[in-house]
Amino acid sequence: MDSQEKLEALGVAAQYDLCGACCNPKNDPKAHRQRGHMERWVYPAALPDGRSILLMKVLMSNVCENNCLYCVNRRGNDQPILSFAPQELASLFMRMFYANLVQGLFLSSAIFKSAVQTMDRMIKTVELLRYRYRFQGYIHLKVLPGAGISQLERAVKLADRVSVNLEAPSVSRLSKIAPQKRFSEELLSRIRLLSRLIKQANHGKRYGPKGQTTQFVVGAAGESDTEILGISKNLYDKLDLSRIYFSAFQPAVGTPLDGLKPTPLLREHRLYQTDFLFRRYGFSMEEIGFTEEGNLPLGKDPKTIWAEGHPEYFPVEVNTAPKELLLRIPGFGPITVKRILHIRTEHRIRSPDQLKRMGAVIKNASGYVLLDGHLLGRSQSSQLEIWKPEPVSFGLSAVPLPV
Repeated sequence: MDSQEKLEALGVAAQYDLCGACCNPKNDPKAHRQRGHMERWVYPAALPDGRSILLMKVLMSNVCENNCLYCVNRRGNDQPILSFAPQELASLFMRMFYANLVQGLFLSSAIFKSAVQTMDRMIKTVELLRYRYRFQGYIHLKVLPGAGISQLERAVKLADRVSVNLEAPSVSRLSKIAPQKRFSEELLSRIRLLSRLIKQANHGKRYGPKGQTTQFVVGAAGESDTEILGISKNLYDKLDLSRIYFSAFQPAVGTPLDGLKPTPLLREHRLYQTDFLFRRYGFSMEEIGFTEEGNLPLGKDPKTIWAEGHPEYFPVEVNTAPKELLLRIPGFGPITVKRILHIRTEHRIRSPDQLKRMGAVIKNASGYVLLDGHLLGRSQSSQLEIWKPEPVSFGLSAVPLPV
């Protein structure tokens, strides 16, 4: 099989390992799953600085020693055995880069023979790109469970982003979907070490050019959203993770879990919305509304649910409110708030059209906003409906990280 055919197969095999939030201007929960025009999981990804680039997303190998119950690459699965040699993959990537087909790389792998041996091959590929081909663009390198300390040090030096996938929020949940993986000793310990190494590489700054992410498989282990978001909040607060990704479980044919119901993509979408509230809006775990089962309501976004549960803050006068309160208005994002703060230093904001031009979603903001003393447009009956709380509860704390 030639390199191009391997790319087709190993690109598709990498689809469940998330590496970046895709451009999603319409807030579509399905958008990040859409393939790029090349049908090889080369797709537009949003980088931390807001730029969008095309990433080649590929596995080094699809041969795995682990037996993760949800994974198509699990041990013993009947499929063609494929893998790249480091020089083969590096030269293939550079050909695609020079042809302006890709701008960056996300490299992951199943565990071929051993984690250390496979990690060596992945690191060798990135070394070839950095030193032989002088590629200085974006690289995200997956760190495999069981990788050695020296390999983690090398990965942080070579890559812009590194990641260890937790997959589940606790020891008991992980054992249901990946019984061979050790949550604390194998996964969380490496996230902790990577956090220290990245802080050193960033010269002590909490956030810098180097960063770390992780991923959860949502729904396969029967976990609640409070479990996932509780540990997620602590990973942000305690270990300075750059991003956390959520992958709605979709059963794969031929795996032990192929009889389970798929997780709705809308659940994944609500997790991302809440994650954004943590990272960009300053929300705490206690401010998120959950159902009695500990899940996010699917019918409304979590920011609107918070606003409905706190009528004492609304309506907000756009021309005088502080930044922190503007960010709590449904339909207002960080960019909209930044524009409002700038514009109102020059003149007052008086019309919905002005807000719309600044990026506000008027239908979401209606009833929560005053424009120069006038309520932004809903009928009295609609306003009464706004303040009717959903059957949700607040007051949960973040889940402490295991020692």
